Amino acid sequence: MPDHQEPSESTNPQVDLPRIEAAVREILAAVGEDPNRDGLLDTPGRVARMYAELFSGLHLEPGRHLERVFEETYDEMVLVRDISFNSMCEHHLLPFMGVAHVGYIPNGKVAGLSKLARVVEEVSKRPQVQERMTHTIADLMSSELNAKGVIVVLEAEHTCMTIRGIRKPGSLTITSAVRGLFRTSDSTRDEAMALIHSKASRLI
Repeated sequence: MPDHQEPSESTNPQVDLPRIEAAVREILAAVGEDPNRDGLLDTPGRVARMYAELFSGLHLEPGRHLERVFEETYDEMVLVRDISFNSMCEHHLLPFMGVAHVGYIPNGKVAGLSKLARVVEEVSKRPQVQERMTHTIADLMSSELNAKGVIVVLEAEHTCMTIRGIRKPGSLTITSAVRGLFRTSDSTRDEAMALIHSKASRLI
């Protein structure tokens, strides 16, 4: 399969769409709805296809995007900031969404910048907690690129906190993971954090 093509949620044999549909019908009935009324007849199918899309990262290997690299003597920081993502909290199956900032210090080879965004996108498409997602991206960057240092910072709003429970819209959860030089060098880590949070360099 070419690199630019991914298995669709409707053809992926690892996603049991009829089973999801049956479960959704049971949920509708359990909350007191009529799964057979006109407005809900097609809902189980829609929800099944939605879950197949939202969880498509379970059946992909995001590290493959970092396999093709370019020999380069550049050994300063590379940082891609504000990569938007949507993921699903495994505790309530409610979405959390935000941005990822991904940086690394090359060790003789660099990856295409779009590949970093693809890694974030595919890692996000699975049920998880934000802490694990942050570490997964950092570990992939570190192992696949053999980078001298890696930093990953995620900022996200969790709907399990904004639409239920404590109901605090606007609250952000920030997680970080550092590897190599970003862990051992305070100045390198401080430089990365300054770039991540610098408003002056943001495009208008």
